[in-house]
Amino acid sequence: MDDKSERIIKEMNALRQRIRNADYRYYVLSDPEISDKEYDDLLKRLQALERDYPRFVTVDSPTQRVSGGLSGSFMPVKHTLRMLSLDNTYSIDEVGSWESKVKRLLKADSNIDYTAELKVDGVSCALLYERGVLVMAATRGDGETGENITANIKTIKSIPLRLRGDTYPQAFEVRGEIYMDKAELAALNKERLKSEESLFANPRNAASGSLKLLDPALVARRNLKCFIHSFGVSKGYTFTNHTDFLKQSKNWGLRVNSHNRYCKTLSEVIAYCREWQEKRDKLEYEIDGVVIKVNDYALRTVLGDTLKSPRWAVAYKFPAHQATTVVEHIELSVGRTGIITPVAILRPVACAGVTITRSTLHNFDEIKRLDVRVGDRVLIERAGEVIPKIIKVITSQRTGAEKKIKIPAYCPVCKARVAKTKDEEVCWYCVNPDCPAQLKRSLLHFASRRAMDIEGLGESVVTALVEKGAIKSLADIYKLTDHDLLSLPLFAKKKAENLLMAIVNSKQCSLARFIYGLGIKHIGEKAATTLAGHVKRIERFFELTREDLQGIREIGPIMADSLINFFSSDSAKSLITEFRNLGLQPKEETRLIKKNSITGKIFVFTGEMENLSRIQAQRAVELLGGKWVSTISRNVDFVVAGKAAGSKYQKAKELGLQIIDEAAFQKLLEV
Repeated sequence: MDDKSERIIKEMNALRQRIRNADYRYYVLSDPEISDKEYDDLLKRLQALERDYPRFVTVDSPTQRVSGGLSGSFMPVKHTLRMLSLDNTYSIDEVGSWESKVKRLLKADSNIDYTAELKVDGVSCALLYERGVLVMAATRGDGETGENITANIKTIKSIPLRLRGDTYPQAFEVRGEIYMDKAELAALNKERLKSEESLFANPRNAASGSLKLLDPALVARRNLKCFIHSFGVSKGYTFTNHTDFLKQSKNWGLRVNSHNRYCKTLSEVIAYCREWQEKRDKLEYEIDGVVIKVNDYALRTVLGDTLKSPRWAVAYKFPAHQATTVVEHIELSVGRTGIITPVAILRPVACAGVTITRSTLHNFDEIKRLDVRVGDRVLIERAGEVIPKIIKVITSQRTGAEKKIKIPAYCPVCKARVAKTKDEEVCWYCVNPDCPAQLKRSLLHFASRRAMDIEGLGESVVTALVEKGAIKSLADIYKLTDHDLLSLPLFAKKKAENLLMAIVNSKQCSLARFIYGLGIKHIGEKAATTLAGHVKRIERFFELTREDLQGIREIGPIMADSLINFFSSDSAKSLITEFRNLGLQPKEETRLIKKNSITGKIFVFTGEMENLSRIQAQRAVELLGGKWVSTISRNVDFVVAGKAAGSKYQKAKELGLQIIDEAAFQKLLEV
């Protein structure tokens, strides 16, 4: 071999190793050390060299992730060791019964240690590495025989084509779960909606459908990911327990879930199950339970398997996120801006641990897309503490008695005419600005914690005041007297005094809260904060042009038009004047920045805080000369963790970053 060839091979090998290291840090450690641009440059250089010197291309090169073109079919593959399914448990008592059986089989009285792992809702696969190189990938199939999907698996960047180091087994078959992030599913379904293709009901179906595609290039665009959780064959390397396997797998470049936990007792396992049943919706991917495994491999050998399942492992399944039920009728809700939202009233059904009776349908275009009718049996999905959504209609169960849902001609509350506006093609509105439903919603929004924060002005009080005629506009809040309140049901003197004091205190609010509280269409909390930082006083809005507003960063043409329409109206001018006459003159928060514990520091916020909204906390950091970012990296100085903090919290712990709670953060604000 001549000197030039040796130089080329040396450079190509160095490029491959740098790319593999970058993949390992990004996908396995979640701690990238180079930018996307640097990564792309390395890959482009390697591609150019391999194009010019094809005889030096290797099968495990990072460029070989998408190759081979279209496949005619998937060939069957017989698993060396059966891929078993897990027995399921659905309660903590059943988990306890499982352990009792394990101890009885082992004739053991003392505690057994376990691993607890999140049960990712995806598709099982087997990956075979020979001398560290990925040579074959297969689906689970029937457990005995799967399908060869090697070309598709190679497109998944979190699966290494070559293992790291040189101590790995000569032949190593690992098992894992292929999945799709929730955000990727949403983006994919959005594309499919535009193409009038059927939507995937959940990430598992999307992952399964993607792996069945015959073109690896299409699979690559789906951005699938993989977690490794077990192995079938390990030739030339022996593991004593599961924690050892997981640790070594990570060292060899295989992606292992960072939330896996070693548990000394079943009590720790149960605590883990309960923890993740509460936190499951904070993850970027779907989980449907926890997999509990006996940690010691010698004990696993004693326990053995049944025909279908290992005796040394069991799944604890969370309450289902999906269920089927019947649409009994449609209720029309009128929002604070007059938008009429159809809500499906459902036959009560248990889903994700609660009884579901209603689901928003968003708008009438959504009803048309789903073809939902009264009387239809539908599939619903609930994620987190939000109202569930209808995923699909089960048309095969239609009887012909179902009734189509019509767009109303009149407002269900005030009976005024219903119409569409030019800038909201999918929404229908009540055109009556004095509609009682709109007024109630506007008042509740204005008084909410993130706006004027008027504690005590809740839904029942607002409803009573509007129906009595004591409040006919937002400004009337500041005209209320103790006589108005004491005439309401369940109002005593102390309760009236507290509400009136909260109303007086709200006059000192910031301009950002006030703008947000006005409920201007398209202007959310973040936009209100941005606007307040520019205009400084509310009267300034009457002077600004559309061009002035669009010159403000993050304020686009739709927001600008909405602001112009609102502040050019006579009703807005009268309202602001009335507010000023009543002593409410909000101003933008200003603070002289002097060196403090926040100046120059970088913050990340995760989870829910009790006393501040995320945007208010970020604004407070900016006012004190700090900076906030949305992603975790080693450059972050403080991670503020609220209730139910998600994956950012875990990554911050792994990187050893300083994590503080809301109370500690508020102390930092006390300059």
